[in-house]
Amino acid sequence: MNIPVPTGRQLLLGGSLTGLLAVMLGAFGAHGLEKIVTPHMLQRFHTGVEYQFYHALALLATGLLPQSPGHGAQQRLPGLAGLAFLAGIILFSGSLYLYVLTGLVAFVLVTPLGGLCFIAGWLLLLLGIYRTPA
Repeated sequence: MNIPVPTGRQLLLGGSLTGLLAVMLGAFGAHGLEKIVTPHMLQRFHTGVEYQFYHALALLATGLLPQSPGHGAQQRLPGLAGLAFLAGIILFSGSLYLYVLTGLVAFVLVTPLGGLCFIAGWLLLLLGIYRTPA
């Protein structure tokens, strides 16, 4: 299967956007949710923000890696890592946000899939850096 991978510029834009959203969501959690939800739920929301921030930075770093226009797996690793990080943000952080805001436990069943995407992203990034000639 030939998954289209984002360019370095697209990864940088994605990292910038998810970082911006993390700041906004963090402020919403700190100032808008603290009187509405329990401290335990607020901590879950902040966990989502924290992981979104980490992986926004990972997207930025991935976007700065040399991207090769080739179609081989090695040339596609940074872009695939970026896709995995983005999927992780959506699934992990997004499921925590939705759980806190709705109280529906079904959303947290998705959270581990986001964690697996984060792990896959870091592995793909590791392989991409390792296979890049020094």
